[in-house]
Amino acid sequence: MRLRETKGDAVSYGVINALVVFLLAMVLYPIIYVISCSVSSPDLVASGKILFFPRGVNLMGYRRVFQDPAIMSGYANTLFYTVAGTAINLAVTVPAGYAMARKGLPGGRVITLLFLFTMYFSGGMVPLFMLIKNLRLYNTRWALLLLGAFSMYNCIICRSFFASVPRELTEAAEIDGCNPIRAFVQVVLPVSQALLGVMTLYFAVGHWNSYFNAMMYTSDQAIQPLQLVLRKILVLEQEQTAMMQAASDEYLAEQSKLRELIKYSVIVVSSLPVMVLYPFLQRYFVKGVMIGSVKG
Repeated sequence: MRLRETKGDAVSYGVINALVVFLLAMVLYPIIYVISCSVSSPDLVASGKILFFPRGVNLMGYRRVFQDPAIMSGYANTLFYTVAGTAINLAVTVPAGYAMARKGLPGGRVITLLFLFTMYFSGGMVPLFMLIKNLRLYNTRWALLLLGAFSMYNCIICRSFFASVPRELTEAAEIDGCNPIRAFVQVVLPVSQALLGVMTLYFAVGHWNSYFNAMMYTSDQAIQPLQLVLRKILVLEQEQTAMMQAASDEYLAEQSKLRELIKYSVIVVSSLPVMVLYPFLQRYFVKGVMIGSVKG
């Protein structure tokens, strides 16, 4: 039997749909605007005449960005750091969350407090830099892979999820002869695909957008990620414009317009892979909000 929709229900649905459309427009418009500006005429971009669709198609910004040979090596490095770094993050954080969720863990409360302490306090930038130098990790890929290998925030998410996994599963596995590690690998992880998807997504996006550690602990351009390469392109364009103060006003105006075009192109180049993958992984964001909220 189909329930009859009342006038109040129709009004509520209308308000909700209007709100959803409004929020969707707020999210999509900046993305469309940036993409349109990156392929439009510099004159139209500088004069603010690009409101939605591109006008006077011009790919000069992308040409200037990809003229730098470091772009492709930066892409390769970022891909490597994203894949390898995410694997290290998962190997460290997920088992730690499972161990904290187990009842009877010796010193569990003390361990949790120590981990929480690192979430709010650190030794500072200078001591960390000295530590990296003393460990001979400076200017190596390991400096970017090992720093931040453990995330307490994500560990809390893992702990909340594993606390909701029925204890009977691991107890039955241990009765059948599984040790705790084997029970975790063969019993708990197969039923934790939602958690693994969320953690993979969170860690991968973090590695893809990371540039500060590379800026601090690397000087060899051959191992620097894409984000740092793109940052250097922007800084170099600004410095070149500043060094040409003696040039004509017309030339400076043209360079300023081109620099704005390059900014939009850099945003698209650095964000496009994540934007392409997001529609396929969006459901994991929703699951990430709900993880640990329902017990049983």
